[in-house]
Parts: sequence; structure tokens; C-alpha cells
Amino acid sequence: MSGGPHQRNSDVDALQERLLRARLGGRSRARRSTIAPADRSGPLPLSFGQQQMWFLNRLEPGSPEYLVPLAFRLRGDLETDALARAWNALLARHEVLRTRYTLSDGDPVQVIDEPRDVALPLQEASGASPAERERAAAESARAAAVTPFDLEQDWPVRAGLIRLAADDHLLYVVFHHIAFDAWSTSVLGSELAALYGAFTEGRDPALPELPVQYADFAAWQRAGEAAGELDAHLDHWRNALADLTPTDLPADHPRPPYRSHDGADVAFTLPAGLSAEVRELALRHDATPFAVLLAAFQAFVARYTGLRDIPVGTVVSGRTRPELQQLIGYGINNLVMRGRWDGDPSFSRLVDAARESLVDAHEHQAVPFARLVAELQPERDMSRTPLYQVALTFHERGGGTMGLPGLAVEPYPLTGGIAKCDLELQVNQGPDGTLSGQFVYATALFTADTVERMTRHFVRLLQQAVEDESTPLSRLDLLGEDERTFLVSGPHNAAASARPVTHTLHALFAEQAARTPDAVAVVAGGVSLSYREVDERANRLAWHLRSLGVGAESRVGVCLERGPDLVPALIGVLKAGAAYVPLDSAHPVERLRYALSDAGVRVVVTAGAEADLLDGFEGELVVLDALESERTEALPAVTGPDNAVYVIYTSGSTGRPKGVVLSHANVVRL
Repeated sequence: MSGGPHQRNSDVDALQERLLRARLGGRSRARRSTIAPADRSGPLPLSFGQQQMWFLNRLEPGSPEYLVPLAFRLRGDLETDALARAWNALLARHEVLRTRYTLSDGDPVQVIDEPRDVALPLQEASGASPAERERAAAESARAAAVTPFDLEQDWPVRAGLIRLAADDHLLYVVFHHIAFDAWSTSVLGSELAALYGAFTEGRDPALPELPVQYADFAAWQRAGEAAGELDAHLDHWRNALADLTPTDLPADHPRPPYRSHDGADVAFTLPAGLSAEVRELALRHDATPFAVLLAAFQAFVARYTGLRDIPVGTVVSGRTRPELQQLIGYGINNLVMRGRWDGDPSFSRLVDAARESLVDAHEHQAVPFARLVAELQPERDMSRTPLYQVALTFHERGGGTMGLPGLAVEPYPLTGGIAKCDLELQVNQGPDGTLSGQFVYATALFTADTVERMTRHFVRLLQQAVEDESTPLSRLDLLGEDERTFLVSGPHNAAASARPVTHTLHALFAEQAARTPDAVAVVAGGVSLSYREVDERANRLAWHLRSLGVGAESRVGVCLERGPDLVPALIGVLKAGAAYVPLDSAHPVERLRYALSDAGVRVVVTAGAEADLLDGFEGELVVLDALESERTEALPAVTGPDNAVYVIYTSGSTGRPKGVVLSHANVVRL
């Protein structure tokens, strides 16, 4: 049974176990006692993963992100009664598929219903022609795929059959994520096939008895938490993920205030031979291909963002106990692999660091992601996923397909794309070891053209990296020759240089603020300002500066830290008609005094923390902390593109610093 986006991240699940054993010197990890049947006389707790899904379902009850729709085209002589019997036998076998969720003393608990026969609805696809019946079947199945569950009243799964012809059926099965994960797809496929085969042949099924049920696992997991078994793992994650900052890739659209789940994907293939080169590089580093791909993905994100601290999410099955191998249920866990470095490391160093972060994450995977988020308490931001915004998963293709005896079975896509974060790189390994991939992206942020360009850049970077692993990060090029030629000497450059500039910098900002007033314009130190807020703050300062006599070609010093006040202050100076003179508080006082005198600055904008640096300045200090101007409307323009926009002083390595004056036209033309 194909899992689609819910496939197992097998390279992390299986191969990292080998690396972990190697790091621990072959010693086996201490294991807790075998999972035992839970006490069924009292309330049954939810597992950590179930509780997260339960909470998210209450928060967004209609969200398709928490549904797992699967569909299959069945061609051949289908015995519908046998399939219905197989379906009911599967429901009877796995308690989690007939579990409801309710509150007991304010806490969610599992309520397991006794097995009962459930109809497998069979409907006829309407339409006179095959094409009409195809459309009708697809519409019915897709409607079922997005219909939410009432987890208090409903079992967390529904299924149905649609007949398009006597020998052509569509089977759909929709799960709530609270009861199903990627691992479960192969269990579902193999067991449903075995049960169907037995019933079509008139014999009793021979599936081995399950050693435990999912509720037993949930109780065992909670008992481990109560015994303090997560404490050491939590200590690791507190250190490993301290002081994380968001990863913001350059986007085509402003980030919406609430994260959208709508997504799409762009597929790509690797050039011939590159898959083998990735495996060979991994072997040289005693690593897995996943580690090489992680290093390449972090390098790719670094080149796009300029960041040197990049957390990447992934998923693992969470089935670390043998008793859990044949269970259907929610067992996956999210891990965060953080890449941090200074300077300009080689790709070889990035691979070694990625290998270590993978082993660390695997060793401490016992902490459920929901518990980790609750423990670390990242700044609440409904516009992005917590702890990481980019992800990497690795899937093996060609295994785990469902084969019903006597039928040709093909996966059938049901729903549009779901984006679980801003950008996810999914890499697929075929039976012959070849690698292909796709970028799954949030359509609220990126266009298809942008992501297609990303795929080309990633493949190019990966190819350079594996060809010469000593290449520094800064030398891993993203651009192809055609892109480089276009950027350097394309027709747009000639047109831009010939086009007269008619705008000022602050006028362009005001136009953008009018177009997207609520979009985020500035993020600094945990503070976010929208375009409207920046524009209003800038206007407030500009009116005050005008009252002090500031106008066209005035020079206004700006002595501020790189915080939320800086951008509004710079734009406010421009709106007043002046050119700003940046004053770095880290520079010696003598240098600041020279710049003030040389530029003829009579007004300086500052804040309380920097005001002390300007002792002895004979002009006017505008301290933003005490600014009382209330006027926020736009000011009459007094400058044009030929007026000065700023004066920047050189380092002064060959003598006194020299002021370099640029006009609005110089900047806008870029």
C-alpha cells in the first residue's frame, strides 16, 4: 500500500540505528520492561501523539491536515462480500480503529467499543459514459476524504467502494491521524490482503495474534513519563535547541498571520550517477545518504537565507519496541536536527556535523514533539510551525504495496497537496538505489516558478558538493551559466539602466504599505511590525523633524541599535526630506564626532541607550523613547530622485574617513 506523503522515513528509522550502535561501542541500550496489557478497569490515557492530534482536532476541527485519505483502483473480479468481511475483521483486530475520544475529569481518554459489523458501502458511479462515471467516482471519494470526524462519536476511519464497471472499482479509506500513521499503511495493506485472500478461498485467516493493542502502548508510554524516564532526554533537547530563531526563506508572498495548510509540490530527478556518488560519500563518512542530503539541504538553505543556524525537521516511525511492529496507530515523532557553524566550513565538515546531529536526535527521540514544544515554549506564532520551518524526509519506494488476490491494484490520488511546513524536501529511493525528490511547499508563500528554480539550485549544489567535498560553503554555487549570464548581462539590465528613475525610496515604501498594510515588514528581537506600523512610525518622526527645520538635503544622524526602531527611523528621516547619516555606536566617540561635523549634522535621532554616546553634541537630539508627535498622516514631498538619500563614511584605512553620498536614484535603480 503506497503511503504517499505518509511514507516511512526509512533512512532515519533503520540506518541511524547502526550509527547509534557504533557510537555506543556496540553496547545495547537499556530497555524498559515489555509492554504489558493496560488496566482496563479505569480511564485509558492517550499517547503523547494521540493527545497532540486530539488537541489539534479541537483547535481546527475541519482541517484536512489531520486526515489520512487513501484510495485504490481495483481492476478485476472483485468479491465485494469478501472485502467487506476482511474490512470488519481488520476493525475487530485493531482496537484503535474502533476507539472514540471523550473527556474524563477534564482529560481526554480512550473509549474502546466492542467489535460490530460495519457496512462497506457500495455505490454506483453515475454517468452514461466512462469519463462521466470517472468524474462522479472521484468527486464522491474526494468528498469522503475531506469530511471531518467527530472523535467523540465516530470511529476514526471510514471506507467505501464505488463501482465504475463490473470489473472496475474504487476503494477509499480515510483515517483520522489520531489512529494512523505512515508505518500503519504497510500493516493495513498486508493484513487486508491476507484477510481478503482467506475469505475468497473459504478458509479462516491465519494472522498471528497481536501481543498488545495501541491502548497498552499509550499506558506504557505515560507510565514511563511518570517515572521520569524522559528527564535526561529533555535536558539534551533544552541544550540542543536553545535560542532557536525562525528560518525565513525569501518568499513570493507576505507571510499570512495564520499558517495555511495548502501546499503543492515540484518533482525533480538527479543526474545520472549522482545517486551513487551520494552513497559513496556517505560511506566515506560512516554516515547514511540521509546525512549527506541533510548537509546539502542545510547548505542550500544557508545560501538562500545567509543563516548559519538552520534547524531541519524530520519524522521517525517511533516503533522502537518489537511489540509495536504490527500495530496500526499513531506512532510517528518529529525530530529537529540543528545545523550550526561559524566561518566558511567545507561540505565534508557539514556532512560530519549532520551525521552527529542525526545520531543525537535518534538517541533522544523518546521525547514526543508535542512535549518538546510544551517544554521549550518557543515564541507563539500562528503563522509558522514551531521549532522548524523546513523539513527533510527520506522514503523508500517499491515496497509495502497492497496486493489483493486476483486484482490489479493501483494507488489513486484523492486530495490536493498539504504543506506541513514552509518547505519540505522529500527524497525517494527506488529499488535500484536511485534517488529522486520533490519540494513540497506552502502555496501561501511560494509560487511554482520559484520552487522549480529551487529544485535546480539544490541539484546543482548537491552535485558540486559530492564531486569535491572539500569545497567551502561559500563556493557551492546555486546558479547555472544561463542564469548567471541573464543576471549579469540580460536585457533587463540594459532596460533598467536606460529607464529614468522617478521615485524616491520612501515613496516606494509608502506605496508598498498601501498595498499590503498588514503584512510583516520588520522582525527584530521578537518584535514584528507591519508595513502600516512602520509607515505610521516613520510619519510621526518625519513630522517632528520637519518642526525642527529639517528639509531637503538636510543631514540627520541616526544612532540606533539594529532593532525594531531602526527601519522606521531611517524612513522617517527620508520622509522629512533629509539624508540619513548612520552612526555606529561601536565606533570610537572621536569618529562619531568627526562624522557629525564633516556631514554638517544638526539633528540626531537616537534612543536612550545610545544617547550617552552623544554627550557634547551641540545640535538637537531626538530621543525616540520620548517622542510625543501624534501625526501619522503622510507628509508633502520635498525631495526627488536626485536628492541625497544617505551619507556613509568609509573605514578610513588610508586616513580620515570620507563621506560617500548616494542619491535616491542611485538606490532605486538597483
